Amino acid sequence: MPSEAYPEQLEIVPLARPPKAVVSVPGSKSITNRALVLAAQLWNDGRLLKLTGALKSEDTEVMIDSLRRLGLHIETADAGETVFIGWPEGGRPDPASADLFVANSGTTMRFLTAYVATGEGRYRLDGTPRMRERPIEDLLEALRQLRVNACSEGGNGCPPVIVESSGLVGGKVVVKGDASSQFLSALLMVAPSAYGTVTVEVSGWVVSEPYVKMTVAMMRQFGMSIVQETPRRYRVEPSIRYGPQEYHIEPDASAASYFFAAAAITSGTVTVLGLSRKSIQGDVRFVDLLEQMGCRVEECSSGITVHGRSLRAIDVDMNDISDTVMTLAAVACFAEEPTTIRNVAHIRHKETDRLAALATELRRVGAEVDEFADGLTITPRPLHGAEIETYNDHRMAMSMALVGLKVPGIVIKNPGCVAKTYPGFWDDLEKLR
Repeated sequence: MPSEAYPEQLEIVPLARPPKAVVSVPGSKSITNRALVLAAQLWNDGRLLKLTGALKSEDTEVMIDSLRRLGLHIETADAGETVFIGWPEGGRPDPASADLFVANSGTTMRFLTAYVATGEGRYRLDGTPRMRERPIEDLLEALRQLRVNACSEGGNGCPPVIVESSGLVGGKVVVKGDASSQFLSALLMVAPSAYGTVTVEVSGWVVSEPYVKMTVAMMRQFGMSIVQETPRRYRVEPSIRYGPQEYHIEPDASAASYFFAAAAITSGTVTVLGLSRKSIQGDVRFVDLLEQMGCRVEECSSGITVHGRSLRAIDVDMNDISDTVMTLAAVACFAEEPTTIRNVAHIRHKETDRLAALATELRRVGAEVDEFADGLTITPRPLHGAEIETYNDHRMAMSMALVGLKVPGIVIKNPGCVAKTYPGFWDDLEKLR
């Protein structure tokens, strides 16, 4: 539904029978925003790179708006699913200054903070009140190692961010990996624009490591030179040349998780088109967890199908696929025994403190939840209807809606928050009926 049509709250009506449905989900947000940043560094003599299958959502729109403010020529077609992007003929006309607003898009804030460091000027990046609470100091410190003047305007390590740069000179940089993989991805993606070789070393372990693998794979697809010398060290050579003329963006595996979970919860059968287990998105591994819980998973040339079955409990480390923690938590409410989710402390710094919010809302519908520092144990109990607070978090709204497919009386407050990454979610959820 159009963004202006979202109601203040939305009651989820339980399905009358197990669904047998085929669903197409929109393009990956993670791939779309990475593709935009990578394309913004290519020198194509005025030719525009065509991105197909792109996601049109709040997170991608703020990225596109910001890149336009920085001088990129961007056109859209096919309701935003096709994007043409490139520099005007003659090269990159960096503005002397720019003030960018990124709403609550973490990828846009992190990626553009690094990207503007490749330019010459003074840039300010700001966002919503929640964005002003999301840490970014590890990335700023890394940029300072590359002789970029990057700081938190308020001095608290959070946005607004000020970046003053004369371009990236190259060199060695050490970045922490335990708060967000996006800091590492941001540095890697802009390193080809440096004047010299950039060596990036990671301090400690990396959360959500599949997203870093996605970044590396996409850089190579865009013709950029990156070598992973050790598990924690990358070397990137200056390599901004002509890029591909066209790049296709996969369907969003995180978005697909809601429909795979719907099959599991309702004992139905749901196929998501266009995805395979060979996807560059780590979140496709969510179907492996459903398989462990008892579902049957099939893959064919058209996509992945999940057949719901009686659900067993699992004990799982979800650090690598933490965007699907909320989805699995909804499924866990319908398992036979307690399910434990571990090693995801970093999701406390997302759109909301996702562990605390999940514990609160699952208890609200009757589940028993034990919250600990880096995860949750969810013990199934008889569930009942309730009004669900979403904390303006798109994943809270979509995950808790799944409970309503089986339990009467689930009401989602502020359902419009799904526009951040999946504006058409409620329409697609209705296709299960």
